[in-house]
Amino acid sequence: MSRTFLAELHFDGGRFLGWQRQASGRTVQAEVEGVLERLAGRRVVAHGAGRTDAGVHAVGMGVSFSLAAKWEPDAVRRAMNALLPRDCWVERVRTAVPGFHARKSALGREYRYEIGVDAASMSPFRRPYEWALGRPLDAALLRKAVSALPGEHDFRAFAVKGEPKPHFLCTLRRAEWRERDEGRGYAFHVAADRFLHHMVRMLVGTMVDIGLGRRPAEDMTTLLGRQDNADTSPPAPPEGLYFVSAQYAAEAFADHPGDAA
Repeated sequence: MSRTFLAELHFDGGRFLGWQRQASGRTVQAEVEGVLERLAGRRVVAHGAGRTDAGVHAVGMGVSFSLAAKWEPDAVRRAMNALLPRDCWVERVRTAVPGFHARKSALGREYRYEIGVDAASMSPFRRPYEWALGRPLDAALLRKAVSALPGEHDFRAFAVKGEPKPHFLCTLRRAEWRERDEGRGYAFHVAADRFLHHMVRMLVGTMVDIGLGRRPAEDMTTLLGRQDNADTSPPAPPEGLYFVSAQYAAEAFADHPGDAA
C-alpha cells in the first residue's frame, strides 16, 4: 500500500537547468527523485506543479509523489530535508487523496517577478535573485500597462513558439505591480488558471519597456490582439522570477479535508 503526498518545495534555481529532468545537466526533479528513491528503495516519480526554466526560483512549488503507507507527512519532510542539497528545502508535506497530481490537479498558480531599480541591486547578494535593472521605472506607466491584463485573454503574443496548443486563453485572476521595501524597486504579482511558456517573463519584459518610456502603455492591449510574438519585447531574465504557489481544492487533501492549499 502507498500514500500520495504533496511537498511544498523552495529552491534556488541559479544552479539548475529548470524543474524537468533532462538527459544531461542538473534539474530540480532529478534531485527530488534521487532523494525519494533513497527513501523508498525504488524509483519514485515526482510531479511538479509547474515546469520552471533554468534560473527560475520557487518559494512554494507543489511536488506530488507516492511512498509506502507507513510514512507520515512530517517524517517525509524531515527525511527529505536531511537528504536534499542546500539549494532545496521542503517547507511542508501533506497527505493527498489517491490520484492527486501536483500539476493536473492544480486550479491555478501564482508567480512573482522582482526588479531592482537602485544601484545596490547589482550587489552579489541581490543580483542572482532579481532583475538588477539599476534604472528608475515610471510607476504610473507600469500600473497603466498592467491594467489591461486581468480577465481572460489570448496570450499567444506573450508565449514562445513551441508545440501546438489547443488554445492560448488564460484567465488572470490578479495582476499588479507593488513597490518593494526600501526603494528597492518593484514586484509583479500574477495569478492565473494557467500560464504559457515564458509568459510571465515576456509580460514583464514588455511592461518594463513601457516603464522605461520605450513603448506606449497601449501596446499591452494591442499585443493581446496579436496572433504572434513578433512585436513583443524580449523576455525578462529568469533570475527575477519566483514560482510562489499552486492552488488546490480542499477535497484534494486527506489530512485536512477542510483546509485549502
